[in-house]
Amino acid sequence: MNPEEINVGIAYNEYVSPETKKIEQLSEETVKDMAMDVFHQISQFGYRPKLVPLAIDIYEFMHKITDQKLDVVINLCEGYKDRPFMEFCVASLLELMAVRYTGNPARTLGMCQNKYQTKLLLHGAGLPVAKGQLVTTPDEIAFDQFPAIVKPNNEDASLGIYPHSVVRSPEELEIQVRQVLATYHQPALVEQYIAGREFNVAVMDVEEPMALPVSEIDFSKVPEGYPHICSYEAKWFEGHVLFDTTVPICPAQLSAAKQKQLQSLATKAFRLMGCRDYARVDFRMNKQGRPYILEVNPNPDISLNAGYARGLRAAGIDYSEFWDRIIRKTYQRNR
Repeated sequence: MNPEEINVGIAYNEYVSPETKKIEQLSEETVKDMAMDVFHQISQFGYRPKLVPLAIDIYEFMHKITDQKLDVVINLCEGYKDRPFMEFCVASLLELMAVRYTGNPARTLGMCQNKYQTKLLLHGAGLPVAKGQLVTTPDEIAFDQFPAIVKPNNEDASLGIYPHSVVRSPEELEIQVRQVLATYHQPALVEQYIAGREFNVAVMDVEEPMALPVSEIDFSKVPEGYPHICSYEAKWFEGHVLFDTTVPICPAQLSAAKQKQLQSLATKAFRLMGCRDYARVDFRMNKQGRPYILEVNPNPDISLNAGYARGLRAAGIDYSEFWDRIIRKTYQRNR
C-alpha cells in the first residue's frame, strides 16, 4: 500500500500555559516541536498527515479524529492539561474509540510511569535494579544507604531531578523527601545512588523487539561538585553549564560483551513491561561494571535531536523510514 493511501493523524498535547509559569514547562512545551518533526519527515516519505492537537476540549480532539476518518494516529501525547500522569489516559481514550495508534498501550504507559512499581516488576523478574524505598510521609523514611537519590515517583523527562536530589546524609534525605512531597504532591522514590557511567538503549519493535546501539551520557566535563546525573537542567536548559557538559555519545565506547549485555537487558525489560513499537531503557553501571536498570521509558522523546533518533542514526535507520515501518505495522493492527 502506498503512503498516500493511509490516512495518518499526528496527535500531540498542546501546552496550556498556567497563570504562574513553572520552571519545568520546557519539557512540556517541546511536544509540538516533536510533532512538527514527525510531520515534515513523513510528509517527505509520501504521507499526507493531519495534525491533531489536544488542548482543553477533549470532545473537540475526539471529533477531529473521527471526522477525518484517520486510519492511524501517531500518538505523541505526553499528558493532558499539562498533567504528565494522564498520558496513559489519552491512550486509553484512543483504545475506547477503536483507533489504531502508534506507540505503547495505555496499560504499559500507566505502569511505567510508576517508577517504584516498575522497579518491583523488574526485580521480580530477576533483572538488576538499585535498592529503593517508596515514601509517602517523612516518618516512613527507613533508608540508610548513602549516597542516595530522591525523585518524584510518577514523573518523567527528569522532572524533579536536580543536583540536590543526590543526598549524602539522613538530614539531607529528609529535606529532599519533604520537598518532593510538597512540590509534586506524590510519593518520593528514594534509591541507592549508583556512582559510575550512565547508558540508555533504544528498542524498536517492528517484527520483534530489537535493541539499537547503546548510547552513553558523558559526564567527564561536568564541573566539580555536581553529581553525575541527567538532571532537569542537563536535559532541558540550553546554555546551562550542565546542559553543555552532559554530552551523549552513540554508539558508546563499550566492549562488545558489555554492549550485548545492556541490549539483552533492555529487550527483556521491554517485553516484561508490555512495551510496543518503541521505548528506551536507562541504565547506570557501577565501577565494577555491574549494570542496573533505572527506568523503562515507553513513548520516549522521539524528536530529531533526542536520544532515540540518535540510536536510529547509529543503527543506520533513517528517521522517516522508522516512522514508515511503525505506521505500516500499526495499520495492520486490529482495532
